[in-house]
Amino acid sequence: LTDWTLDSRSYNPMIRRGLKISSPSSSPVLLKSINTLLLLSSVTRHTTASLSTSAFVSSRKSNTSFLFSETLSNHSRRNSCNSRAGKSFFSPIHTSLFTTLSPPPTTTGITMSSSSSDTNSYKRVKLDPAFSSSKVIGTHSGTFQADEAMGVWMLRQTSDYRNAKVVRSRDLEVLDKLDIVIDVGGVYDHSKLRYDHHQRDYNEKFTPKLKKPNDERCTKLSASGLVYRHYGKDVIRAYYPSLSETDLELAYQKIYDSLLEALDAIDTGVEMVPEGVEPLYSDTTGLARRVSRFNPRWNEVNDDGETPNMDERFELASAACGDDFLSVMTNIIESDLPARAHVERAVVNRHTTDASGEIICLSSGGLPWRSHLYDLEKQLGVDPLVKFVLYTDQAGMWRVQAVTVEGRGFENRLSLPEEWRGVRDADLTGIAGIPGCKFCHAAGFIGGNETYEGALEMARVALTRK
Repeated sequence: LTDWTLDSRSYNPMIRRGLKISSPSSSPVLLKSINTLLLLSSVTRHTTASLSTSAFVSSRKSNTSFLFSETLSNHSRRNSCNSRAGKSFFSPIHTSLFTTLSPPPTTTGITMSSSSSDTNSYKRVKLDPAFSSSKVIGTHSGTFQADEAMGVWMLRQTSDYRNAKVVRSRDLEVLDKLDIVIDVGGVYDHSKLRYDHHQRDYNEKFTPKLKKPNDERCTKLSASGLVYRHYGKDVIRAYYPSLSETDLELAYQKIYDSLLEALDAIDTGVEMVPEGVEPLYSDTTGLARRVSRFNPRWNEVNDDGETPNMDERFELASAACGDDFLSVMTNIIESDLPARAHVERAVVNRHTTDASGEIICLSSGGLPWRSHLYDLEKQLGVDPLVKFVLYTDQAGMWRVQAVTVEGRGFENRLSLPEEWRGVRDADLTGIAGIPGCKFCHAAGFIGGNETYEGALEMARVALTRK
């Protein structure tokens, strides 16, 4: 077999991590086998790649390297459930075979927001603050709401309208001269770059929810919803240019569900609770309420006795919307999406964790797993549903957590036994008959044990109490 050098950056712009496998003089046969397997695996997964001979092949006699696009998670396996099942990836290979390669250069005009040397599609880039579009965005004057403030911010993140000037007016002659207009004008026409939602026959809604594809959205699109429909993916791409199409679509849907849908519903008058049900408390911490407070009060004047400048206040409100958008987007793309692979692995291997298939073990504690679990159970046809999740906390304690009923915040599919709840340490160990018990929450949704085996046994015993 010939030793190969494959630079995956020549065909895979979304490389997540480069690993170089160097051949120790004592194991050339082993290295050739590894490189061949990796080559076949990588080329199989990227059948549409166009590989040039110069970038693809290089023969070497003493020191062969192979660069491939693959993420190897949890090398140390300190908290990995897979290591307990003897599933460590490349465990027979001595770690001296692996050295991290430098990432490819970043795109001109953008820099990585992380100091990590890994090329990672889940890391946000910084936009060039010096670049400003010559185009002009229009919206209405007077009191502003979150929908146009958010819509303006989103447009300003795209290449066509980056940091563009905003004109606030209700004069149609003024608005007609502007490049793009939102939330005013009485017209929704994407071809004309006009995005109002106040028309009598208007009934535009976002795509159906991923979890309930047959259910229509509860709300029509406001100005921010219309902008997001047509430009949302461009905004996401601006900050995450290497995101895969699959992850882009997931992020696009999740950001709307997590942030934009509420703005649409509030602006178009959709009640959060059904008619006849009185809310138990009032929440004024949401983005829409915070934006409304940027509007000058009816009796507010500055130190000179003048009414505050509305356009300046609008800019503050729009910036606040941007802060929330970036926070939600970053959490979804940099935390939520990377966690999915870990949860999927745990679900697929659930019968290895326990024969019942109702207990899963996560390879890393603290990752967001709940929404992924619900989705994967449907996607993979999991039956019976998972009841408990095992993972380690930051202190190294093994946790056993009950899975809540989907759509409910506090109702568990199955809780830990009644007699354990609110009991700790030696008392709990004595009652449960399981060594190493640390605690069980009074609500029965979570418990802890010193060891993986102890946490697993706690879950197993709980399963017998159905």
